[in-house]
Amino acid sequence: MDLRGAVCLVTGASSGIGRATALRLSRAGARVILLGRDRDALDEVAAKTTGTVIVADLADPSEVERAAAESVAVAGRVDVLVNNAGEGMAGPFAEINPLRAELLVRTNLLAPIRLARALLPGMLDRKRGHIVNVASIAGHVGVRNEAVYAATKAGLIGFSESLRYELAGTGVGVSVVSPGVVRTAFFERAGRPYTRRLPRLIEPDRVARAILRGIRRNKAQVFEPKWMALPAWLRGAFPGVYRALAGRFG
Repeated sequence: MDLRGAVCLVTGASSGIGRATALRLSRAGARVILLGRDRDALDEVAAKTTGTVIVADLADPSEVERAAAESVAVAGRVDVLVNNAGEGMAGPFAEINPLRAELLVRTNLLAPIRLARALLPGMLDRKRGHIVNVASIAGHVGVRNEAVYAATKAGLIGFSESLRYELAGTGVGVSVVSPGVVRTAFFERAGRPYTRRLPRLIEPDRVARAILRGIRRNKAQVFEPKWMALPAWLRGAFPGVYRALAGRFG
């Protein structure tokens, strides 16, 4: 897909992966719509991209519908949807707040589904469009003390794979981008710092480049870093071996 002149809606655009993606899309010649909760941070990104700001809380279904309608109203259409906004949560499952778990499901899984449902008919009418869902390696393999977060990302991966089959031949593509560990405020919001030596933290711009690669090449699945495909493959091909290694090394 040629991004020059494309209207691209990026969720979670105020920081991290979303901010880096918006900057790269703008440099590629796209018109960017920046969606998030932090007006000041979004305004800063808008100044660098000449993008349009929409403030919305995607945990609220009515806000999701409003944001989709407002995006079409301000730009006339949305050619590319980058579902990047997400919440993190870490800790023993038996101790989590159920309301916090529901918030993760609404933000990480239901909001991307609602946005895709709202914007897909227009893409189909134009026979042109792309949906990118930013997942996580956690959705492929599971992570200790991140059961709900991993479940939301696994759901997003399954949704994306199924939708891609459904849209084959329509001119609308679907990509899943699965990062490893990214240097963002995610771990602060999740409630714990990242202290492991491996895998190493990567910069948000690496994931942004992967997102643009997925759009341009209509790639079904993009891992960043690329070696993250190995644990996902091992988990699928030899689940017993993977579980034994994960149990020993974490």
